Amino acid sequence: MKKFIGKFLNNHAIAGFLFILPALTGTLIFIVLPVAASFGLSFAKWDLLNPIEFVGFDNYKLIFSEPLFYKILINTIVFAVATSVFGVIIPLVLAAILNSKIKCAEFFKTAYFLPFITPMIVIGVVWEWIFDPNIGLLNKVLQMNINWLYDTHWAMPALIIVTVWKLIGYNMVIFLSGFSSVPDNLFEAAKIDGANPLQTFINVTVPMLSPTIFFVIIITAISSFQVFDLIYLMTEGGPLDSTNVLVYSIYKNAFEYFNVGKASAIAYVLFVIILCLTLVQWNLRKKFVYNESD
Repeated sequence: MKKFIGKFLNNHAIAGFLFILPALTGTLIFIVLPVAASFGLSFAKWDLLNPIEFVGFDNYKLIFSEPLFYKILINTIVFAVATSVFGVIIPLVLAAILNSKIKCAEFFKTAYFLPFITPMIVIGVVWEWIFDPNIGLLNKVLQMNINWLYDTHWAMPALIIVTVWKLIGYNMVIFLSGFSSVPDNLFEAAKIDGANPLQTFINVTVPMLSPTIFFVIIITAISSFQVFDLIYLMTEGGPLDSTNVLVYSIYKNAFEYFNVGKASAIAYVLFVIILCLTLVQWNLRKKFVYNESD
């Protein structure tokens, strides 16, 4: 028996499996099974109390027949596109400036990164005060009277500002790590050739950082499509659903309207959107990413 146990433990494949078994178990219980269950529920009607009733594609037909769903979808796309654009361009420019060895660069790196590690509840409270139409700091500075979070035209831009502000530090650090892989002789050659800082940035920095830029665009776009906490804390989808997005709609249908089937269907619509977006970006990488091949 001891000999058998010894052989069993000396088997590297079995030993490796035992080491990863806890992680596999957690993945199975908390990811795989919930995903499979939610997919099944997207074809059912359930209010968390009564028995589950199979309804086929009725949930999908229902959401695609509602004008509100298309408004929510447009809100989500607008938020994701704006956040992805500004959440990539601004950190890239800041990273290029900090990489030029300016004074107090370490201080600025820390200052820009602090918002990313700040809890979202704190960010929500602080920015609600900043956007307050009566005593808010932003209106005082701009000397304007804008109802930022209570106006259908300004609520979404306000949320985009906060999201980009929070993302700047994280994306900037990723770009700074990308700068470390760019040979310094390229910048020196550009300087010898008479290129000004803007020309060097466009013709040297951006092409050499294109793999990093591609990565940041993907993770920023995916996280933007999944925004929830900021909407929940600051606007709750209002005013008049002008900031309602897909993930917040999933939450409301599941835990306020107790329509779990419809919420699951919306979740898989979002999954398909993110999957298609990622596939498109992945297929475009050979065209826009330097030295990229299959």
